[in-house]
Amino acid sequence: MMQVPLYNQAGQQIGTTELRDDIFAIEPNKPVMHQALVRQLANARQGTASTKTRAEVAGGGAKPWRQKGTGRARQGSTRSPQWRHGGVVFGPTPRSYEQKMPLKMRRLALRSALSAKVAEGQVRVVEDLKHDAPKTREMETILGGLQVQASALIVLPEANPTVQKSAANLPDVKTLRANYLNVRDLLGYDVLVLPLGAVKVIESYLGT
Repeated sequence: MMQVPLYNQAGQQIGTTELRDDIFAIEPNKPVMHQALVRQLANARQGTASTKTRAEVAGGGAKPWRQKGTGRARQGSTRSPQWRHGGVVFGPTPRSYEQKMPLKMRRLALRSALSAKVAEGQVRVVEDLKHDAPKTREMETILGGLQVQASALIVLPEANPTVQKSAANLPDVKTLRANYLNVRDLLGYDVLVLPLGAVKVIESYLGT
């Protein structure tokens, strides 16, 4: 077990807490992290890009001019690819960009990303995050106390509308439930804010 500082909402260190070495202190596997990120981006694609071939474009059934005698190049249809409004050659058609990845590799990618954050000193473990009412200013004060000067990903153990609304209007700040943790968000935000409850959720499903 590794020891990391534990903060309260005011940004004061109130002690230390333990994080599991097999989740937060492994050697980051960059190729697996990269594969997981590419997979996530690919799976987010709609794959609806579509073009029409010369057979699918409306019109073009009549030969534009006779085969010989005009001095112009022979043409059989006004929907040939070289014509304006003609069909497209080898254009995109609707398809699935889905990529599959074994569960063990996906979990390894998450553990690698979490370990990289800890190694870079970009993880803030807080005792809890509580708000009486949604207030952006209060969330801004909390992040300032935690020395968050850049973008931040706040991971919550469960849905918390008050905290989520408090962070919604802050630029470069995102809230995410722990069971939706993903490589794209871990790599896309500078600082990771983890309440103790979120740490327990992460350790429960990433632990070996």
